[in-house]
Amino acid sequence: MSEKKDKLPIIGPSALVSIGKRAIDVPAKIDTGAEASSIWASKIRIDKDGVLKFALFGEGSPFYNGKIFKRTEYKAIVTRSAMGQEQIRYRVYMPVKINGRKIRVLFSLADRSKNSFPILIGKRTLQGKFVVDVSLPDIEYKRKPKEKEYSLKEFKKNPYKFHKKYVKGQ
Repeated sequence: MSEKKDKLPIIGPSALVSIGKRAIDVPAKIDTGAEASSIWASKIRIDKDGVLKFALFGEGSPFYNGKIFKRTEYKAIVTRSAMGQEQIRYRVYMPVKINGRKIRVLFSLADRSKNSFPILIGKRTLQGKFVVDVSLPDIEYKRKPKEKEYSLKEFKKNPYKFHKKYVKGQ
């Protein structure tokens, strides 16, 4: 390992991120497989003067405070899902603090309400700033509930009844 990499702070597969002047730490997934960084945003709109307005997180999030952010400098990109649907994503720079280090991050504004973490930090943000050690434990964070698992024994008893009770009943 080079001397420069030896001096970079080490972070694990997740970290706490402070955004701007907010005093709260928000859990983030550290993803070296993702190119860009993304943050949960809601109420995204552009007013008639071309100003991008958005709230961080959503009403169901413990990190949501309703504050509307305004940006005159932003980027708009068109993304295409695996199903071929096109969607406009806005990207903005935001100052953050990760592991005590202040950096400026280009975030894609996205609905991350169904993701385990409200923030994703991608490799463009990480490169040259941190070393990621995946053997470190994840931070303590109550994520969305995992899907319920059912036993194969229960399914084999009566597949029809199982399907009717657990699949159709949900």
